[in-house]
Amino acid sequence: MKLILKENVAELGYKDDVVEVKDGYGRNYLIPQGKAIIASNAALKQLAEDQRQRAHKIAKIKADAEAAAAALEGVKLTIGAKTSATGTVFGSVNALQISEALEKLGHNVDRKIIYLKESVKEVGTYTATIKFHKEVVKEIEFEVVAE
Repeated sequence: MKLILKENVAELGYKDDVVEVKDGYGRNYLIPQGKAIIASNAALKQLAEDQRQRAHKIAKIKADAEAAAAALEGVKLTIGAKTSATGTVFGSVNALQISEALEKLGHNVDRKIIYLKESVKEVGTYTATIKFHKEVVKEIEFEVVAE
């Protein structure tokens, strides 16, 4: 089933992308939740016209995303966490803590666009991926230290 996404859906696509999904996922989740519409010929024509009219806005959004990613160049975060004697973190370090650490450095990054490849449960150095835009992705290193 082909659908047009009305908003960003993690691991599937971004707003206005045309995606192919299984019928059950589309009809039982995406369409009822208002996250997608069926990609009929009329809907595809409307999408093309909307994208043509918004081309300059999209370029500005991408430029802003590139500027935000460039501002994070060379940033190295240190996140303190309560740990056991063996270096295991009580709980785990998540996107919210990374977002707060970036905010302390003057970078306003929403926690919803920060992705961790692995669960952070030990002291060490890790990498987080920040998806500012579908074409602008920045990876930053952060270190987890014992408090």
